[in-house]
Amino acid sequence: MVSNEQRRRQLAREKFERQRQRREAARRKAHRRNAVIAAGVAVVLAAGATAYATGALVDDKKKDTAADAAPTPKKVPDPCAKPAPGTPSAKTWKSEPEMTVDKSASYAMNLTTTCGAIDLKLDAANAPHTVNSFDFLAKEGFFDHSKCHRLTTAGIYVLQCGDPKGTGQGGPGYTIEDENLKDSKLKGNVYPAGTVAMANTGQPHTGGSQFFLVYQDSQLPPQYTPFGTIGAEGMKTLKKIAAAGEQSGAGDGAPNATVVIDKAAVTRS
Repeated sequence: MVSNEQRRRQLAREKFERQRQRREAARRKAHRRNAVIAAGVAVVLAAGATAYATGALVDDKKKDTAADAAPTPKKVPDPCAKPAPGTPSAKTWKSEPEMTVDKSASYAMNLTTTCGAIDLKLDAANAPHTVNSFDFLAKEGFFDHSKCHRLTTAGIYVLQCGDPKGTGQGGPGYTIEDENLKDSKLKGNVYPAGTVAMANTGQPHTGGSQFFLVYQDSQLPPQYTPFGTIGAEGMKTLKKIAAAGEQSGAGDGAPNATVVIDKAAVTRS
């Protein structure tokens, strides 16, 4: 026969075991909840990084659900003029052009756009392959009549250009190496306002012809070749384009302004 003391101890053990099981169940539940939250945050961060640090600087194949759920943006008047007559280039090349730039010389690029001039000072000393490619492409008329197809107004603040297809998926047929990624101006993973840099696929040495113009300090990892700076007139033009917003209403999409590069020209001095 079980004594009262033994019975009391057995009940105490059973009570302790039930408490332990409840604590363990609560711990597992909390762990699952935290794992789901962490996964959700990771997905959001990854999506944000893709949209703003890579996708915004590469292509525009898909819209995320947040963009789909965004309210219909208000119609904004187009602040830019009609494009000059002409069609975008369809040229491509199998390999990077021969190096012809002088790293000790000064180079400038002027983009005559429907929204105004965008003047760029190019850094041939620190990004010679990039500047050489842009010099070559400009002489070939590659950028002429091409749209600046993407504007980001949240997270990062850039206008992306350089794709004659206007889809974010076009290029010259060749790629160039990354350069100048340790530029002292890229402090704290920030591309300062006034920077012009290369877009890429997110992988090293995959730049082509697409580039982005930073109109406000933007937090980005230093993996996009900075190869020049934007002049005062260019910043004024960019601010006008940015003020008109973008079409998705989610902070990343085609600009409301019809931004077309009528003519791109590189000069040496």
